[in-house]
Amino acid sequence: MARRPTIKDIARRAGVSESAVSFALNDRPGVSRDTRARIRRVAEELGWQANSAARALSGERSGAVGLVLARPAHTLGVESFFLQLVSGIQEVLSAARTALLFQVVEDVDAECAVYRRWWAERRVDGVLVVDPRTGDPRPALLAELGLPAVTIGEPGPPTGPSAVPGPSALPGPPTGTGTSPVSAVRADDAGAMAQVLEHLHGLGHRRIVHIAGLPGLAHTVRRMESLRAEAERRGLGPDHVRSVVTDYSDAEGAAATRRVLAEPRPPTALVYDNDVMAVAGSAVAAELGIPVPHRLSIVAWDDSALCRVTHPRLTALVRDTAGFGRLAAEELLSVLAGGPAGVRESERPRLEPRESTAPAPAHTDS
Repeated sequence: MARRPTIKDIARRAGVSESAVSFALNDRPGVSRDTRARIRRVAEELGWQANSAARALSGERSGAVGLVLARPAHTLGVESFFLQLVSGIQEVLSAARTALLFQVVEDVDAECAVYRRWWAERRVDGVLVVDPRTGDPRPALLAELGLPAVTIGEPGPPTGPSAVPGPSALPGPPTGTGTSPVSAVRADDAGAMAQVLEHLHGLGHRRIVHIAGLPGLAHTVRRMESLRAEAERRGLGPDHVRSVVTDYSDAEGAAATRRVLAEPRPPTALVYDNDVMAVAGSAVAAELGIPVPHRLSIVAWDDSALCRVTHPRLTALVRDTAGFGRLAAEELLSVLAGGPAGVRESERPRLEPRESTAPAPAHTDS
């Protein structure tokens, strides 16, 4: 096995002292610009990398940021959102030569335990926090630990009649008792849901069911509240428009679809919180002999290749998920470079009508 190069090797090759190598590689004064450049060039030629344990003991940065995902593991392999999000995050981090430390855990308590361990071990310089929750304990914990963080998916600014109060109206980034800045990247779920209901209502649909995701997530609550508020604004009560929760999987999406379509007064339109459930729901409708879109319209929350290759192609909310990840990574790197904590707005999704939505069937009981 090849031996890893050491500071002594670099000093010998560059013709300088070991202390000069240490100063140059740690950006400390004590060596000239030319000597610093020569030492770094030699270090790169030898393939030298800093020892992470020694760097942690000396208080240096780890050169990594963390991302913990508290989701059912079986839902991750089929959902495109996180793959695109991580792709955008990685694009920015790679350019900055920063590593991404990723871990999947069972629940938020386990996620908080990971943050405490990472902080104690100095494994990461900061973290990206996904899936904000109602009554979320994580931002305050991270602020208390002094671990810089960016929360991805905070609610966007209130806009129009779709802005409704309630538990989804999460407070801004907390300052906690520590020194860590906690930033946020916002997503306008309420405005997106308003677009969906406007489209379906305009097509004459009055019985609409939202096949939602996990009930503890703040964006699930925001979407449900926006749906309810937009329906009430149009004179439609919970007997006409409502939400049912799932775990985001195709299995639960299919099961929920089967249940609502078996009701005495089934919906004429279904809105799914991700592409996988929407495709599963379309398959259930075909199995039951319910033609899409002539008797049932379908909308997917996140557009993907699945939505575009399914027959009929699915109407979907199009958003730059990779761009969402890039925005979050850029904000975290800015904070790590000494910038102030802040809130950045992501681009609002736009609805892309396709063949899966059409006017509501005639002679339906409203």
